[in-house]
Amino acid sequence: MNWREAANNIRWQIQPLIDGRYRPSTASEFFDNVTPATETTLCRIAKGSAEDIEIAVRAARRRFDDGCWSQMGPSARGAILMRLADLIVEHRMELALLDCVEMGKPIQSALHDTEHLAPFLLRSWAGCADQLLGESVALTPGTMAFNTYEPRGVVGAITPWNFPTVNAVIKFAPALAAGNTVVLKPSELASSSALRLAELALEAGIPEGVLNVVPGLGATVGTALAVHRGVDLLSFTGSTATGRKLLEFSGKSNGKPLLLECGGKSPQVVFDDVDNLDRVAEATVRSAFSNQGQVCSAHTRLLVHHGIKDLLLEKVVRLTRELQPRDPLEDTTTFGPLASPLQRDRVKSCIEEALDAGANAVLHGSIQLTGGCFVAPTIFDRVDARMSVVQEEVFGPVLCVQPFGTEEEAIALANDTQYGLAATVWTRDMGRGKRLARAIKAGGVVIRTSGGEEPPGHMLSHEPQKASGFGVEIGLRGLASYSTLKSVSWIGA
Repeated sequence: MNWREAANNIRWQIQPLIDGRYRPSTASEFFDNVTPATETTLCRIAKGSAEDIEIAVRAARRRFDDGCWSQMGPSARGAILMRLADLIVEHRMELALLDCVEMGKPIQSALHDTEHLAPFLLRSWAGCADQLLGESVALTPGTMAFNTYEPRGVVGAITPWNFPTVNAVIKFAPALAAGNTVVLKPSELASSSALRLAELALEAGIPEGVLNVVPGLGATVGTALAVHRGVDLLSFTGSTATGRKLLEFSGKSNGKPLLLECGGKSPQVVFDDVDNLDRVAEATVRSAFSNQGQVCSAHTRLLVHHGIKDLLLEKVVRLTRELQPRDPLEDTTTFGPLASPLQRDRVKSCIEEALDAGANAVLHGSIQLTGGCFVAPTIFDRVDARMSVVQEEVFGPVLCVQPFGTEEEAIALANDTQYGLAATVWTRDMGRGKRLARAIKAGGVVIRTSGGEEPPGHMLSHEPQKASGFGVEIGLRGLASYSTLKSVSWIGA
């Protein structure tokens, strides 16, 4: 496949897709859609407006109320979503190319998202569509009370740019499986794959107006969606600061409930009883620098027992040196650019601040300042726990190393940030693993006893903790989040 030629032939059409058709935005101002690999402009995009959101919410409300989707049997909804998953696989190369060009994801990584991860997630929720089971209780021989799950109504969804296709699926799949209609606002950095998914949804059989996509800026489209009184639930993935702002918007509008997955600063905790430091190093590098470190759950704090710290750090640095940024359109590229000039400059600022604060860069990655947003990985040793590079989410290829001596010190370090999204612990001591699984404040904790192969992904539900957000999206309980629980009492003769 000649990805460069295919990229040059893309016809960009980034405008609202509402009620089954594209329509021009009502906004009169535009911004440049820039590819981070070369910092050249792909096209111009309307900033979006509150009127765009108003039109989309009205369409979603009308289709929810007419019951074309909300009153469809859950098994039938699941079957349509299964067809959509098949269409995603069928159009995987097209979707992957859009994500590669718009946000710089290496093409093979983008293909994995569109061929495997996004369809897997969609099929999982589709299979859960008829699994929301209530409870019942017989009060007397002639009376009974029971629960029923019902869709909430119009769901607003705001997605980030780091996994454009996957993030769109994570938002609309459980919402649609539960019977809601959706207004989706994708990131302004990577909107095209969400719009293409909405086209494929129509082809799969989802009625017009059930899934609407409105591109634009967060300050215009995102804010309008958050304050709209016709939105019954808002789901957001992004920064903690923006998540807290959305809480304010909800309170000032109709008090809509929110599902928030916000920032992370996840720890990789390594004890000195592990049996294969090479595999630990491989997992550390993969977790910290996958997707150029632009992952909410990236394990960007390596907490390692002081007895093995130097040896493990040497292995981690050696592997990390191999991660050199390259053209994301090349099949052999495993490490691409950051998603935007703004993100590159932010990461550069974080690195410089850490150096000024006294952190020791055992690996100081190069940063390309023009003509591409390429930032090589940086690893800091001798960091103080109060440094911002340790406390704040960088969302780029930066790893901090902190030694510990005791189990209590490891737990204290693991919990010593405002975030609580994910954590991994390496130990062969089963008792210790159980203790840390309970003690670490995170939505998902992985205990690894050896360097064996990582298991495939799962759909077990989990919920972020602390400043990382709240609410469940994954798995069957995620489907319940997009539903409202009603009790019905039946009083007979």
